[in-house]
Amino acid sequence: MAADREQQDALLELLNTTPVVNGVVQDQLADPETAEAWQRAHGGSGTADENRHLVQARDVLQEVVRGSRPATSLAPVLEGVTSRPHVSSAGVAWDLDARKERRMAVQAVMTWSALQKAMPGRLRPCANAECRRFLLDRSKPNKARWCSMAVCGNRMKARRHYQRTRNDAAE
Repeated sequence: MAADREQQDALLELLNTTPVVNGVVQDQLADPETAEAWQRAHGGSGTADENRHLVQARDVLQEVVRGSRPATSLAPVLEGVTSRPHVSSAGVAWDLDARKERRMAVQAVMTWSALQKAMPGRLRPCANAECRRFLLDRSKPNKARWCSMAVCGNRMKARRHYQRTRNDAAE
C-alpha cells in the first residue's frame, strides 16, 4: 500500500498535534471539541472512541519516529485488522478492514509503514531539541533539519551565531 501525499500530510499533522508552546507541551487532541474538528477535517467521525485510538497511535508513532521505541510497539494498533483486495478495471487495490473507530489510527500506522518503505529516514523529528514537531523531507538532497525554517531554523541559527560571537569575544 503506497501512501499518497494527502495521507502523508495527515500523518505529519497528527504527529505535530503536541507542539511546545511557551515551553509547555500542548496536546491539540485533548480538548474534545478541537479533537472532533481535527478528526472530521481528516475524514474521521469525530467520536471520543475514535480520538482515544488516534491519540494512542499518535503517542506510539511519535516515540517510534524518535527512535525511543521499536516499530513492534505499533502491533496493538493493528491487532485484528485485515486487508482485502478490491479488483477493478484500474487494477487491484487493498481495502483496510477495521472497526470504524480504529480506522484513523490504523491508517496513520499504515501510512507510516508505507513512508518507511518508500522514503526511509525522511520522516523525522525536528533537530531543535526543544521542539516536539516532526518533518517530512521531500527535498532531493534530504538535508532538512527543522520542522519550520521560519521558526526552529532561524531560532537555532541565531542561537549558534550568538554562541560563536560570544566565544569569539571571550578569546
